[in-house]
Amino acid sequence: MGKKKPRPRRSFTAEFKAEIVELCHRGDRSIGRIAKDFDLTETAVREWLKQAERDAGTGGGLTTSEKDEPWAGRPPTICAPT
Repeated sequence: MGKKKPRPRRSFTAEFKAEIVELCHRGDRSIGRIAKDFDLTETAVREWLKQAERDAGTGGGLTTSEKDEPWAGRPPTICAPT
């Protein structure tokens, strides 16, 4: 039995991710079922759910806009004179 080829990395729009998160919040299908229906990994869907919680202010960590800033969440660096 040979090794399975890795799936090429895909990218998804923010709108698509929001749609998947909304489907998960409805609760009529499991996260696994939604992932399978859309040919996604369950891990990716769970990460999108966590990020949506952060963006809503209910989860810990950086929001999407903070992640887009190069120095988000880091304290300023103070250099001592030499």
